[in-house]
Amino acid sequence: MQDLSKIEEAITESSFWEKTKHFLELHMDIGKDISISILDIIIVITAIFLTTVILRIVLKIITRNLPDDDKGKFNVVYGYFRWLIYLVILLITLHSVGVNVTAVFAASAALLIGIGLALQTLFQDIISGVFILIDQSVHVGDIIEIDGKVGRVEEIKLRTTRAVTIDNKVLVIPNHLYLENSLYNWTQNGTTTRESVEVGVAYGSDVQLVKKLLLQAASTHEDVLSSPEPTVIFTNFGESSLDFKLVFTLADSFKAQFPKSDLRFEIERLFRENDVTIPFPQRDIHIINKNK
Repeated sequence: MQDLSKIEEAITESSFWEKTKHFLELHMDIGKDISISILDIIIVITAIFLTTVILRIVLKIITRNLPDDDKGKFNVVYGYFRWLIYLVILLITLHSVGVNVTAVFAASAALLIGIGLALQTLFQDIISGVFILIDQSVHVGDIIEIDGKVGRVEEIKLRTTRAVTIDNKVLVIPNHLYLENSLYNWTQNGTTTRESVEVGVAYGSDVQLVKKLLLQAASTHEDVLSSPEPTVIFTNFGESSLDFKLVFTLADSFKAQFPKSDLRFEIERLFRENDVTIPFPQRDIHIINKNK
């Protein structure tokens, strides 16, 4: 009787596994060329689950050193690329279990090409935004120059960077321009910057007096920092003038045009009071009379 009971259990167990195997091998037809089994679906779900776990680990590693504001922006980017990765993993998994993914590509090729062309620039902007967030090359408050335009960064978004120019105009910069152009960050090394004003004086002028007057003009302006000290550079012997450059330091280079203008006014006044001439270009014209 005991042997008979074991045989019945074995038969029952064998029957269970056969039913389970038969159930897992059931196929569902999607269209004419695509067929997938219950086992394939379970494998796909497992692959998606493992991908989710790996993506979360990678996200934590990448964002652990980012500021809270940048983490929120990066999470949005992560949301976009997560679905792209899921799609790739899904297609690879389906192909590995024997599903004809060529039919899937053939059915959606035209749609994917159209979407890809339409979103090409958008993805370039988003990828550039990710690079900005990761390498921290630009921060809110930085003064940047790109493609000949200067502005103070007010907001960094995934697709664009918003900056305000000196004349209070909003400058919207697509992030992909950071990949295509040289970016000058005026304030990455600090808020102070070295600026200069150039001026020419007539030949025969007292160059030591010119240097003294230029330094005097810089020392009287409240926006010019005393450290490092302003300096004067004798730059060149020009065609019509002796050329000098007054170099000084400002705490806010974004509004540098205003103290530069004040310095030019002061330099002109000091030169006029001390009989230092600022020359203008002169040319000698020789007229040839061919009638003689």
